[in-house]
Amino acid sequence: MSRLLLPPLSLYVHIPWCQRKCPYCDFNSHRAEAALPEQDYVDALLHDLDLDLALVQGRELRSIFIGGGTPSLFSATAISRLLEGIRQRIGIVPEAEITLEANPGSAEAEKFGAFVEAGITRISLGVQSFDDALLSTLGRVHDSEQAHCAIEMAQGVGLASLNIDLMHGLPGQSAAAAQADLHKAAAYRPPHLSWYQLTIEPNTEFFSRPPRLPAESELAKIQDTGESLLAGEGFTSYEVSAWARTGCRCQHNLNYWQFGDYLGIGAGAHAKLTDIESQQVWRLARRRQPGEYLKARDGDYRNEKRTLSEDDLRGEYMLNALRLQDGFELRDFSARTGLGRESIDPIMESQLERGLLELEDTRVRTSSLGRRFLDTVVAEYFED
Repeated sequence: MSRLLLPPLSLYVHIPWCQRKCPYCDFNSHRAEAALPEQDYVDALLHDLDLDLALVQGRELRSIFIGGGTPSLFSATAISRLLEGIRQRIGIVPEAEITLEANPGSAEAEKFGAFVEAGITRISLGVQSFDDALLSTLGRVHDSEQAHCAIEMAQGVGLASLNIDLMHGLPGQSAAAAQADLHKAAAYRPPHLSWYQLTIEPNTEFFSRPPRLPAESELAKIQDTGESLLAGEGFTSYEVSAWARTGCRCQHNLNYWQFGDYLGIGAGAHAKLTDIESQQVWRLARRRQPGEYLKARDGDYRNEKRTLSEDDLRGEYMLNALRLQDGFELRDFSARTGLGRESIDPIMESQLERGLLELEDTRVRTSSLGRRFLDTVVAEYFED
């Protein structure tokens, strides 16, 4: 066993309401049936944060990510009060990345400037597609014109960074249509693009009534042509579904993939935290239902706290780190898990022999073959 070192710290805030539940969405999101309880919810979020302050252990926040749901449904006043409350409780580094997820609907887009004044430095826009027919199939509440307008608005309000979320492998989508989406997004020269394949998840409408998705051959063509297009537009892939221009990688998500620590507040939020005194790593989760979360008091926001076993630590570290194109340093594996190299060496050596991994000095990464079969590569680290 090695000694755990205290990793960087981020904060995730979950705002669970949205205008409409999309048929592919398995996130903890709930359709807003009435006026949102902004005041009460921000009060609950800050009280929730108070209960975990001992786990900060002297660190400052490197990033904050406000996700959902559709957090941009909240007013800029509520977001400002939330961020001010966080600052009063925890130090935030001056260069911190503070992201707000937003939908391209007209009402939300009109608030972008006020969000920046409230302290947001990065907006992540859930565009998903510029094709109106596909947007309708996906159950999105915006159309392509609103998507274009929202991007233009976001670019004009002084954000430090902007992410455009796009999906591919959509029902009936061809490689040409997927390329058209990427061309339209790349034309805006955003600093960051998230481009990921639609998957059918349990407990979704699409799982109950599966749409007809493109054949495997078409999916492979979409992936290959899309990657070439993005590289030609000056983007670098640094994670399975994340593409960025130089210096514009998402710092919050990097902290996840590098097995950093993060507090999680809000209905259904999750956290991963290292306790130096006990030399343990914990996973925590909050109550999922917004109504129950709002009624919770005195630490009752949590519904789970568990200590990660050695097998958990090994598997979860590799699940995250092997998503990164750059992989990881072996010393970081020990520092973040408290485990020695011997816990991964036999599996790693086998995967090196099979061409699934590459080792350069002390840095390990997946090969191009390994990235094609990433789920299989990672699964071996969870096996006894």
